Amino acid sequence: MYENRFNPLLSRGKFYHRLARSIGLGLTVVVSSLLIGMLGYHVFEHLGWIDSFANAAMILSGMGPLGELKTSGGKIFAGCYAIFSGVAFLTSFGLVFAPVFHRFIHKFHLESDADAKSPRKK
Repeated sequence: MYENRFNPLLSRGKFYHRLARSIGLGLTVVVSSLLIGMLGYHVFEHLGWIDSFANAAMILSGMGPLGELKTSGGKIFAGCYAIFSGVAFLTSFGLVFAPVFHRFIHKFHLESDADAKSPRKK
């Protein structure tokens, strides 16, 4: 998926395309996670869609649920969804920043390889 250290640095246009694709994948993870949370709160806690959205968004952002959970199924779902949300957040963060990190490391390797090949000045 990414070029190795022996390939030239990707052009800015292609890099921005890769970054946009990664942002799209990260947003897909976040939106899918939000939909899973909304469905869970709607089914297990019998909340309306707006309240389900608010609770799922609060858990996904790390803030916690808005109201008291009333059912045992809802409490179990909320705990599992909170763990899942942490993993989903880290995954989306990694997806978005992987191209930036790779470009930085690739550029660093290209510069260090060029320094190693150049004759030293005395």
